[in-house]
Amino acid sequence: MTQYVFGSGNLWATQTSDAYGNLITTPTPQKFGTLQDITIDISKDVKELYGQQAFAIDVSAGKAKITIKAKAAQIYANIFNSVFFGQTVDGGQIVDYADNIGEQIPATPYTIVVTPPGTGVWSKDLGVRNASGDPLVRLASGTPTTGQYVVTAGSYVFAIADSLSTVFIDYQYTLSTTGKTISVVNPMMGQSPTFSMDVLMTSKGKSLIYTFPNCVSTKLAMATKIDDYMIPEFDVSAFASPTGQVFTMSTTE
Repeated sequence: MTQYVFGSGNLWATQTSDAYGNLITTPTPQKFGTLQDITIDISKDVKELYGQQAFAIDVSAGKAKITIKAKAAQIYANIFNSVFFGQTVDGGQIVDYADNIGEQIPATPYTIVVTPPGTGVWSKDLGVRNASGDPLVRLASGTPTTGQYVVTAGSYVFAIADSLSTVFIDYQYTLSTTGKTISVVNPMMGQSPTFSMDVLMTSKGKSLIYTFPNCVSTKLAMATKIDDYMIPEFDVSAFASPTGQVFTMSTTE
């Protein structure tokens, strides 16, 4: 029966070892969300034997490789970790707040205490700008003069001369009740998580399925655009398992 493939397909990754080579005893499959496209490139070198004639008299295969590229729009910390980092995923979130609204410095006591949303806890200053967009100068301590500020635990103190002016305060805060955070440390070269990949492509009740038992990710690219979505891109290299299995391909036809 004639078979075709339509659409971006479905893609799963199942981490089999962490960045340090420790096997995952109970692997958890992760599905790539809002998948845009998958490219599977299977190539090999060839060696050509020539005599004195113009064309080769024999051709033999040399090294072969499999590269996979996938673009998926949904952001999942667990997938990023399983496929690329292979390190630690903790509960809780680090959030950067970019102030585009602004707030007026009170006439007294010239202090603004920022209040992170929900149960957030202020953790780091990311700078203060005036109404013209110019950055104010942060002091370690003391009494600020015009264009300066001092901050302690989310309490911003400004100069008397700057009272009633509008400032934009950017800061970082933490949330312990939502989100996930990947803590990436510097591993030794040669260490990378491994995973298997399953690809499902369907059309009109027929399917094409690839399974790659041994993979490593060679690149994770994230590019933003001023008027479009960021779509992370994963580059993957597949290789033989300890038993020599490289991949399987199954069709309906």
